Amino acid sequence: MADTPAAATIRPFTFEFSDAELDDLRRRVQATRFPEKETVSDESQGTTLATVQELARYWATEYDWRRIEARIKALPNFITEIDGLDIHFIHVRSKHEDALPLIITHGWPGSIIEQLKLVEPLTDPTAHGGAASDAFHVVIPSMPGYGFSGKPSSTGWGPQRIARAWAELMNRLGYTKYAAQGGDWGAIVVDEMGVQQPEGLVGIHTNMPKVVPPAIEAAIIKGDPLPSDVVLANDEEKAAVEQLDFMYRHAYYAYLMGSRPQTLTGLVDSPVGLAAFMLDHDAASLNLISRAFAGQEGGLTRDDVLDNITLFWLTKTAVSAARLYAENTTPFFGARGVTLPVAASVFPDEMYRAPKSWAEQAYPNLIHFNRLPAGGHFAAWEQPGHMVDELRTGLRSLR
Repeated sequence: MADTPAAATIRPFTFEFSDAELDDLRRRVQATRFPEKETVSDESQGTTLATVQELARYWATEYDWRRIEARIKALPNFITEIDGLDIHFIHVRSKHEDALPLIITHGWPGSIIEQLKLVEPLTDPTAHGGAASDAFHVVIPSMPGYGFSGKPSSTGWGPQRIARAWAELMNRLGYTKYAAQGGDWGAIVVDEMGVQQPEGLVGIHTNMPKVVPPAIEAAIIKGDPLPSDVVLANDEEKAAVEQLDFMYRHAYYAYLMGSRPQTLTGLVDSPVGLAAFMLDHDAASLNLISRAFAGQEGGLTRDDVLDNITLFWLTKTAVSAARLYAENTTPFFGARGVTLPVAASVFPDEMYRAPKSWAEQAYPNLIHFNRLPAGGHFAAWEQPGHMVDELRTGLRSLR
């Protein structure tokens, strides 16, 4: 990436959404036309009417965007142009100078809000049950088309290009040694970084390991039986195949965004339509969020969920974020040939639970593998304590 010196400038970033914009959001939520109730007694038809109606009620009458806005603004925010596109990022340096720099990447339907709970315990471990030797300097970028980053005006911003941009960002920040972490799209990006092996990258941590043997994933995507020469060695591998088959049969949002993202124009016009679509990412996450809006405590609160959706709404990024699915040219879960050190954390309610046997094949330099007792797809957001422990432990040997 040959950016000019002027383009390479890192600039402080701030933002402001007006009261008029927030009033318009509430007005639109209150004017929602709801569909009839689903004809089943579960969530097999998607986000239920009861969940959507309670979300809308809370959003219009009790939710306070200014709270999360102040939290984001309290952190050091920056923007810099990389490869012709403005990239927004949060950058918090630890007071411990020997801290390991770490770039953390969100996914869809996420944003930088997913990672905010990690910042303080990672950068200030001595105040959060850790030692000074556990410290990280933390960089959290918004992916292209998401949040406060620029929206690509042409094709080409897929995971490989994002991976190169992140390497440039860390270089631009002066980090000559760093690690990378990600889940969902972030996991794909950090795997691509592991394949590219930019100077300075010493290893990666993933909470959605890309370890599925290509022949198995190809068969599942097509709906074909597994090839006759494929042998599933244990119950973990058999369960993973069943979970992947279920996921590929039900991830309709991914197929729609991957083929017709512009058709989702209505998500930029209807906040409740946007919310209903974003909530239905995977069965376990939808159930967790539905329980939150039913008044049951869990890993995510109503405010957590609406903080993220409101950021999408105010930045008008529903369609620009969706285009990342259209830019992707590789399977979501297939092994990519990463030879750098890899730490992997497997959360029980993830879309599929990566078997250790596959992880050892996919990542020949696997330095850490752990199955967690709780948590799902949005691990950093839902179970920040577990994620912090995993990052401290998993990357300790790379310091």
